[in-house]
Amino acid sequence: MAEDSTPEEIEAGRILFAQECRFVWATARIDQLPAADLPEIAFAGRSNVGKSSLINALTGRNTLARTSNTPGRTQQLNFFDLGGRARLVDLPGYGYAKVSKSLVESWNTLLRAYLKGRVVLRRACVLVDSRHGIKASDREIMELLDHAAVPYQVVLTKTDKTGPTELAGRTAEIEALLKKHPAAFPTVHPTSAQTGAGIAELRASLATLAAPTPFQ
Repeated sequence: MAEDSTPEEIEAGRILFAQECRFVWATARIDQLPAADLPEIAFAGRSNVGKSSLINALTGRNTLARTSNTPGRTQQLNFFDLGGRARLVDLPGYGYAKVSKSLVESWNTLLRAYLKGRVVLRRACVLVDSRHGIKASDREIMELLDHAAVPYQVVLTKTDKTGPTELAGRTAEIEALLKKHPAAFPTVHPTSAQTGAGIAELRASLATLAAPTPFQ
């Protein structure tokens, strides 16, 4: 399970994510990324895992990132500026999507190129549906991040739909797996965009990656 955050860390996370967060860039081409001038935090996960819902919950906005019940809705790298101190990056979902195989492959190529080569990428959050656990496509992304030496943490989503016993078992199972992955944080972070569980703590963790404010 995620480590407890101090009140000071919770407050720092609240302040950061209370800043204006606005959409600034979208691209489906690796040669059209925005300038690498701010720390970036990427959100990766299987199609329909809840990436957009989590971004909306973190920023306290209902419509910042588009959500859909249709897997494969996010088809580009979408960049959001967070108070001029960091960028949040909503990545195309991998795994199942109701589109052509060629389009899925192009998304996967874009995703892998970004994760391997973006110098300002400070952390990737690999989102995993708490009801289903880690799938083969999640393992592929984790191995890619290991090889690229990009720090990442597994964030469980939709924990409000998973019973306490099942959630505890799934968490222990994933944390045992993470010991084999050198770039992974050793603990799992459970969240629910619906109830807000774990959101403040995730904000606190991610706030440590942002650029300092001008007066710091």
